[in-house]
Amino acid sequence: MNSHELRVELEKHHREGYGWALSCCARNPAEAENVLQAVYLKVLQGKARFDGRASFKTWLFAVIRRTAIDERRRQWLRRLRMDRYEESIGNTACAEGADAAIYHSEIRVLFRRALAELPRRQREVLQLVFYHDLSLAEAAKVMEVSLGSARTHYERGKQRLRQLMKGVEISDEAGRGENQKAVPTTE
Repeated sequence: MNSHELRVELEKHHREGYGWALSCCARNPAEAENVLQAVYLKVLQGKARFDGRASFKTWLFAVIRRTAIDERRRQWLRRLRMDRYEESIGNTACAEGADAAIYHSEIRVLFRRALAELPRRQREVLQLVFYHDLSLAEAAKVMEVSLGSARTHYERGKQRLRQLMKGVEISDEAGRGENQKAVPTTE
């Protein structure tokens, strides 16, 4: 089936596909729209191929269902990671007190500033990998660059971040004792 035929079939089954996506997404319209968009991308990019063993509608609904399940799993894992992170931050904040919370907040601000100073591609690949949990291969696709280029930007970005954060000493003692530097030094 060529691209034009796929588009015609997708348009023909859009209304029913959206209804099925709503069912698969617990009646959440925003999630259903995201799932349907992901399905259309998979189909049009050839990641999901219609082989003719079933009707187009049956195949499309199966792709929608699998995509919704994958998205639900991704969201569940993201929430789980976020819950663990918040729990660790909450436990740390309670155990360390206000000084430590302020210190860690300042470190995060300094890190964000250092990240903002990176060249655009280095910043993008680091954000995709660290904040959005993508692999380097996935980040390369998002950035529309080769995997080798993404690796180069990733390594150079990490190296530049180390340089920018060189004057900042991160301490388990919340900045007490010998680790009083909180602002990067310029050398």
